[in-house]
Amino acid sequence: MSSSSDSSSREGESHSKWLDAHYDPVAGLGTFSSCIALADLHGDGDFKMVVGDMGHGPYNMKLKVFKGTGQMSENALLDLPTGVVAFLMDQNEPRTPAIAVASGPFIYVYKNLRPYFKFTLPAMEVNPLEKEVWDQAKEDKIDPVTLKEMLESIRDKAEIPLSVRSLRFMMLELQEMESFVNTYKLQPLKRQTVITCMGTLKKNMADEDAVCCLVIGTESGELFILDPEAFTILTRVSLSSVPTLLDVTGQYDIEYRITVACRNGNVYILRRDSKRPKYCIELSAQVVGLVRVQKNIMIGTSQETLHGYSQKGKRLWTVTLPASIMTMALLEQKSRGIQAVLVGLKNLEVHLYRDKNLLSVINTPDIVTGLCFGRYGREDDTLIMTTQGGGLLIKILKRTAQFEDKDTSPGPPTGQSIKLNVPKKTKLYVDQTLRERENAVAMHRVFQMDLYRLRLSAARAYVKALDASLAPVSSTMQEPLTLNAAVQGIGPQFKLILNLQNTSVNRPSMQLLISFLFDEKLYKLKPAFFKVPLLVPGLNYPIDTSVECCSNKGISDIIKVFVLREGKSTPLLTAHINMPVSEGLVAA
Repeated sequence: MSSSSDSSSREGESHSKWLDAHYDPVAGLGTFSSCIALADLHGDGDFKMVVGDMGHGPYNMKLKVFKGTGQMSENALLDLPTGVVAFLMDQNEPRTPAIAVASGPFIYVYKNLRPYFKFTLPAMEVNPLEKEVWDQAKEDKIDPVTLKEMLESIRDKAEIPLSVRSLRFMMLELQEMESFVNTYKLQPLKRQTVITCMGTLKKNMADEDAVCCLVIGTESGELFILDPEAFTILTRVSLSSVPTLLDVTGQYDIEYRITVACRNGNVYILRRDSKRPKYCIELSAQVVGLVRVQKNIMIGTSQETLHGYSQKGKRLWTVTLPASIMTMALLEQKSRGIQAVLVGLKNLEVHLYRDKNLLSVINTPDIVTGLCFGRYGREDDTLIMTTQGGGLLIKILKRTAQFEDKDTSPGPPTGQSIKLNVPKKTKLYVDQTLRERENAVAMHRVFQMDLYRLRLSAARAYVKALDASLAPVSSTMQEPLTLNAAVQGIGPQFKLILNLQNTSVNRPSMQLLISFLFDEKLYKLKPAFFKVPLLVPGLNYPIDTSVECCSNKGISDIIKVFVLREGKSTPLLTAHINMPVSEGLVAA
């Protein structure tokens, strides 16, 4: 009953915040979040949805454009798309964005839905042994079977990986090898990497309609930043693994940060003019989602967890999710200044999180594989979802929707994560800082001098306490004793219990005396001086005496206890007992 009530309440909550605009279970869209983009392609204020469709076979890849609930146009793609972004290439009027589609080693750029430019990744070094083998096949010196055997031996030993042609050839059946060799042997051998992820970076302005550079990650473990007009490589950075997810913020000419999730389970943060990553986040599982929310980085992993990190790589919080993460996307409601992260789960739910707080849960008819939030048509806050079965789901966020933070994870309260309003630096603070910089050596010497004096005073006090036996623990190895006391009663009659223990290993203590020093106008002790029996090592000996308070003024004093050896005036150890106020006399 509880689970059904929870699901119904969540369903009601999602329906209260979202309007169901459209659902087509047979739209035939096989895509992911990285291949969905929303753009005003014609500059008329009517935003279209551009989708890189992977199709259901090796030759059905298409670039589809949707307007409203129907498909507007489509273009065939030669390879699987790995990223689709909309970006402005120049300042020319009309300000209509171009569409960049990453597919294989190429970036296809479309303007006005027509092919405009094709960028090709720079070729990589070919294995010389592989090239020599293909040259022999070109001259018909070796047959296809021998060619396959030689390529396999090269693959196992070579430092430079084989080209795509050789890898495809080794996957073929025996009857298909000869035709493949005859088709490709006369073509020059190339080793080309492919694009794994793509994003955009503002060139020199932070405006929405600013010119953007393309940022791409490749299978060879490199990042490229491309010029938006000439499509030349502006920056090239090598990574220790293959990048799979990208998040970019800032401006190229001023300052930017690129957050990259790689296949080795690490997330790297790069800054401008850095040849290597500035920060590294090491995770125990593969990264399946990466979204930047304001200054924090949200990372979803394959262990059903959502982590929050600062932009310097410090972990802030962790949320355990009820199912595996399928995809993640940013929800930004600009009219209210709200930013949150959408997380599509395998249990047919989409969760909305702001930091670690769950804001909303959307139930879906199928597993969501693609998410995109933004302006679609003429509606600002539209959520587009594509499902595993190829369906298309469109929801609109109500203008009256209110999100309340629900902290579902154990840990400190939400208010603890709110940043303090730290005041600005005052002139006094700045002057003090300058003084410390100028006089650092002299101030350090004064500090060290005061520290040495403090240590000397403490050492002198300690030696004095040992010499006078003012501590409740004996300092002599001949008589290793400990003493602690307890006072019982509320007055005027008290019971004083002394616990005396011999801490030596095998040596008993004999001929010991206990004496008390106190103000005779306040207290009477019976007895105030007595002998201590033989103390066996390791045993605790409780010794009690009676204390009577003689004053009715509601005051108290200290009673000193001395443990002495017969014939010596210097005590072995001393204890000071703070007597309580006699409540009986005060009440009378």
